[in-house]
Amino acid sequence: MINATWLESFITLTEEESFTKTAKRLNMTQPGVSQQIRKLEQQIGAPLLQRVGKGFLLTDAGKDLRAFGLRRRDEEVHLLETLGRDDPHSGAVGVAASGSFANLLYPALLPHLAQHPDLRLTLQAAPERSVIEAVAEGTLDLGVVNCDPEQRRLVAEQIGEEELCLITPSSAGLGTPEWIDLERLGFIDHPDGKSYAEQLMPRNYPQFEGAEKLRRRGFVNQINQIPASVAAGVGYTILPRSGILTFPRADELSVAALTVPHRQALWLITRAGRKLPARCRWAEEEIRRLGAGLGLGLSSLGMNSAH
Repeated sequence: MINATWLESFITLTEEESFTKTAKRLNMTQPGVSQQIRKLEQQIGAPLLQRVGKGFLLTDAGKDLRAFGLRRRDEEVHLLETLGRDDPHSGAVGVAASGSFANLLYPALLPHLAQHPDLRLTLQAAPERSVIEAVAEGTLDLGVVNCDPEQRRLVAEQIGEEELCLITPSSAGLGTPEWIDLERLGFIDHPDGKSYAEQLMPRNYPQFEGAEKLRRRGFVNQINQIPASVAAGVGYTILPRSGILTFPRADELSVAALTVPHRQALWLITRAGRKLPARCRWAEEEIRRLGAGLGLGLSSLGMNSAH
C-alpha cells in the first residue's frame, strides 16, 4: 500500500515545484519533505525526481505516480461528498413482498421511477420467511409481510389488512362452495398456499384436517399463473385480495362468500437501528398507501373486485 501521507507530500511538491514552498504549505520542514520523498521512492522502488540545477523534473515513474495521486485525491473528495449526501432521487431501493402484493405494488412505483432515472429498484416477490431474512440481513430495504416477525433485528409496523379469498372458477357456478366441491376441484398450491389454507379453511370447513391433506392439483410459483389455473377450471386456490386485483381475467374467477371471512394484517418491516435513506421513502409511502387502501376497500385503490 502506498503511504498516503508521503503521496500527498509528493503531489503537493509537483504542484508547488519547490521544496521550500511545499514545506510551508504542509507546515513541515524542508528536510522533512525531502525525507518523505526518499521514503516514497524506496517504497515505489524507482526514482521520482530528476534534479536539474535548483529545480527538478519528474521521471516517468514520477509522472505515473502523480497521475495516480491526483485520481485518488479526486476519488476521496467524491467519496466524502457522496457519504454526506442523502439524495432522494438517486441510488438503489430494495423491496420484498408476497407475490400478490408485489404485483400490485410494482405498477404503482413505475411513475416515480420514470421521473427519476438515477433511481434503481429491486422488487422481489418471495415467501414471507425469505422477505424477513432479506430485510434482517440488510440485503433489501423494505419488506411487507403478514405477521409481526418479532425479531430484534427488525422494526415492524402494521400498515393495514386485506382479505384472504377462496377463489373458484366462475364457470363452476359455486357462490359458496361445499367441501365436496373443493375436493372435486382440487387445490392449486403456491409458496404461501399452505399458510393461507391454515388461516382460512378451519374457520369455514370443519372437514379440513390440515393443508397437507388437501387434494392438490398442482403447484405454481408465478403469481399471475395461480389465478390463471383457477380461471381455466383446473382447481381452486387461496390468495389475498391483491392477488386478484392485477389478474386481467378477473371475471373468470369467483370469490367465495364465506361464513367467516378472514382478513390478514399487513406489516411493513425495516432493519432495526438503520435510518432509512431518503431514496427509499417514496417507496415506503406507496407501500403505506396500498396497505391502507386494501384495508379501507378496493375503491380507494381505484379498482373493482373480482366477481
